[in-house]
Amino acid sequence: MAQLFQPIHFASLELKNRIVIAPMCQYSANTDAEVTYWHEQQWANYALSGAGLCIVEATAVQPNGRISDGDIGLWNDQQATKIKDLLNKIQHISPMPFAVQLAHAGRKASVDKPWTGKGQIAPHQARGWQTVAPSDIAFQLSDHPPLALSEQEIQTLIQDFAASAKRAVDAGFALIEIHAAHGYLLHQFLSPLSNHRQDNYGGCLENRMRLVLEVVQAIKAVVPEGYPVGVRISATDWMDQANGWDVESSIQLAKALEQLDVAYIHVSTAGLHPDQNIAIGPNYQVPHAAAIKKVVQTPVIAVGLITQAQQAEDILVNEHADAIGIARAILFNPRWPWLAAAELGEQIEIAPQYLRCQPHEYKKLFTAFSE
Repeated sequence: MAQLFQPIHFASLELKNRIVIAPMCQYSANTDAEVTYWHEQQWANYALSGAGLCIVEATAVQPNGRISDGDIGLWNDQQATKIKDLLNKIQHISPMPFAVQLAHAGRKASVDKPWTGKGQIAPHQARGWQTVAPSDIAFQLSDHPPLALSEQEIQTLIQDFAASAKRAVDAGFALIEIHAAHGYLLHQFLSPLSNHRQDNYGGCLENRMRLVLEVVQAIKAVVPEGYPVGVRISATDWMDQANGWDVESSIQLAKALEQLDVAYIHVSTAGLHPDQNIAIGPNYQVPHAAAIKKVVQTPVIAVGLITQAQQAEDILVNEHADAIGIARAILFNPRWPWLAAAELGEQIEIAPQYLRCQPHEYKKLFTAFSE
């Protein structure tokens, strides 16, 4: 059996294969940060893809933590109810587990939808708000400066992550991912380029990691025992010349996360600084996942221009990661896992309504979802 189609456990949750749909923002929530018909059709599409797990888009734990005013949130019960209703619908068409990525955008919040090209919206403008960060350093020189969080506000933030986690469990999500990557708030605390604090949450590596670890602890304290809580990190800022967050720092963070018994570490990169210098190409982020996998027993998810089945399989065979995150490739081809199974000579479970579409040259590609 190809490793890509072997099962894997994230804590108590078993996935039927190692294809993970990575979070992708849709910027399509209503004005109350609730899911809409767009999410209904999008999540249903994910559910029928054949992947082992879907992690839905970054979901804000505070109103000012949204990337845009089109982001969904989980800071109130009405938002959770709308999500619960949608997940209940999804369960009628697919057994695929769904997860949520809890997030706060920090200084990269209050931006317009990306296809407008307008960037950040200032707090005095319609649909804009004041951003926050570890320090009052803007992401772009043209951005309105964020306000540095006080230690009391940090404690409130931790509590809000935990409250959102409780809502996520009640809504029916099978797993929670904490977003500490891509230059958003938790990553901003990790990187010395954005964190110039002189208190318990800044300065040395131990202090800069403190918030991420405390968020993990707070969430694990309120979810059921054995419930999977994973973390997504940016392994490097790609700013080595400026002494930014790097792989060695990420290795130390990974070891600390393993001590807290996280379900997995999802290894991405970048997003912290506009001057990042990335050599983009197939597998460009995989070496960072491999470096972390060498030092922890915690499952590692690799991501980053992984678009081909054999490419994904080779990453697993070479022990560079334990699972594969697919994002834009599955937006482009929502049946990517079907084609991967065909290429690797594997069988994949699909909805019985689709069994008749099995191509003539594949005699045992499809089997119906098991109960």
